Amino acid sequence: MKHNNIYSMFKVKNSLRIMNHGPWSMAVCPSPLAHCQLPIAHFPLPIAHCQLPIANCLLLITSFLLPIATFAQKDTTKKTTIDITSAYKPVLRNTVKVNFSASHLNADTSAPNLSYTIPAQNLFYAYQPVPLQPLSLEQDPNLYLGSRHFVKIGYGNFSTPFASAGFSFGDGKTGLFNIYADYISSKGKIKYQDFSRLNIKAAGSYFMPKNEVYGGAQVNMSYYNLYGYDHTLYNYSKTDVRQQFMNLSLNAGIRNTVLGEYSISYDPHINVSLFLNKDKLTETGFRVNAPLVKGFGETLQFKVEAIADITSYSTKNMLPNNVTISNNVFQVAPSLVFSTGALSINGGIVPTWDNGKFVWLPNVFAEARIKDNVFMIQAGWIGRYTKNTFRNLSAINPYLKPLTLQKNTKEIEYYGGIKTTLAKHFNLNAKVGFI
Repeated sequence: MKHNNIYSMFKVKNSLRIMNHGPWSMAVCPSPLAHCQLPIAHFPLPIAHCQLPIANCLLLITSFLLPIATFAQKDTTKKTTIDITSAYKPVLRNTVKVNFSASHLNADTSAPNLSYTIPAQNLFYAYQPVPLQPLSLEQDPNLYLGSRHFVKIGYGNFSTPFASAGFSFGDGKTGLFNIYADYISSKGKIKYQDFSRLNIKAAGSYFMPKNEVYGGAQVNMSYYNLYGYDHTLYNYSKTDVRQQFMNLSLNAGIRNTVLGEYSISYDPHINVSLFLNKDKLTETGFRVNAPLVKGFGETLQFKVEAIADITSYSTKNMLPNNVTISNNVFQVAPSLVFSTGALSINGGIVPTWDNGKFVWLPNVFAEARIKDNVFMIQAGWIGRYTKNTFRNLSAINPYLKPLTLQKNTKEIEYYGGIKTTLAKHFNLNAKVGFI
């Protein structure tokens, strides 16, 4: 019975699957009834006991023994490897799209604390005086002045008409010519309390490559009345109290507009005048000025100016006798100027001949800047002459009677002072002098 069971098990399927487990081999029956996995050595089935046909038994025994023989010939020193070959099929990964989900920022409701610095709306500069040096103005080659004119007309109380006009001609490159005129008159409530004044002036310039030639003419006519007497006691005619003046003057000069090789600037000019008080006096004047400046570098200058002022004065219809006066003043003023950024010193003398009388006049003054150019100290010792001609005096007081004597005024002044700036809005100039 035992062998029959084994036969039945093998009879389920006519073949067995041999599994190689190293030195052992197992015969596995694929039938669901045969779950035994026993080594072949565990099958002690004699051929005699096998009820299978002889051919089948021999085939079965041969299949059992063949793997064992094969195993015996196998080199066990080497490891068993299995090579698997298959076709490569690349596959791309599905792409992933990046999605952005936008969202609003949260509103900032906090109030920032901001500070502002607002500058002053007006600009104020702390102007500081600087030493002046006479330099010629270079003409702009692109300047075109053309024709410029003006007319002004007005009227005021006390029957005061007023008119002024100016006319300009020239292009500013080769020449200029200007004409000016003004008129004013007035009449008061007192008898003969009236006056009138008319001025006409013409000036022109001609420009050369390195020099400028200029000249001018002026006519002044005015009349006043000596109305300050007692009108209840005296009864004068208008001709008796009239002061009718006329002044005619001509001037001409030449100056350099470009500094030459020797850094010399010059400006000689002359003036001729004729002053009349109708039926009373005549005064003529001739004045020559010849200034010259020579520079030595940027800090040192030598200046000299020669002045000749000649005046002749004579009266008419003057009782008991007419008067003739000559009033002449001659001067030569050399000086040396030293100037830097913080200090300026002018030292010189002015030899003067006043109607033949020789006098030395000082011409010394200095300015010093301290404390970051906001504070300046100035001091000086200067002298000058003022000519008391009838033309000069009548410009101050037109009610003068004819003079019988002319004496010039000599002044020597000692002064000192300061110039400074207060904050951003005020400039202070204080000066104390003794004459």
